[in-house]
Amino acid sequence: MQPSARIIIDADHPDPGSIREAARVLGTGGLIIVPTETVYGLAASADRPDAEEAIYTAKGRDPRKPIPLLAADIDAVVRFGARFTPRARRVAELYWPGALTLVLPVGDRWEGFRVPDHAVARAVAAAAGGVLRVTSANLSGAPPAVTAAQAEVALGGRVDLILDAGACRWNQASTVVKAAEDRWILLREGVVPWADIEAIQ
Repeated sequence: MQPSARIIIDADHPDPGSIREAARVLGTGGLIIVPTETVYGLAASADRPDAEEAIYTAKGRDPRKPIPLLAADIDAVVRFGARFTPRARRVAELYWPGALTLVLPVGDRWEGFRVPDHAVARAVAAAAGGVLRVTSANLSGAPPAVTAAQAEVALGGRVDLILDAGACRWNQASTVVKAAEDRWILLREGVVPWADIEAIQ
């Protein structure tokens, strides 16, 4: 396997040329490693099923486990077809950008969405059409990568590009909540306390 290309990028003021290069790689069906405030992510275009399949192969991920989406903003989530209840909209507006993944209905299926509190991740998502398929940048069953170096050790040679913005802020995964009409279900507690979400009506 060829070594992955690596770009050092400013976490707060990402270089537009680097963002364009990341979007170009994604558009060809390539995989990139992207920083977020929680953990580093393994990203693919949301418009290319072949690229999504490549994530499963690179990670050794169970194909029955869906891959969530990172979005540039709430509008991108709406454009993707997600439906918000009034409560889900309030929670999204309060916690996005941030470390909360909301599982929302899209047509007859459910999709997990997050707007990350990281300028690089949001810029890449925006340049690539608004949303990306992203899961943690590690082999399945291994600890998530919280630096680009850790992600490279895990997946280097299986990805086309690594964006290195330094260490993640939280070093912990996002909280994942299914925002059903009748009741909300905690799927994973992470950075955002579940009790704080439950308190919002």
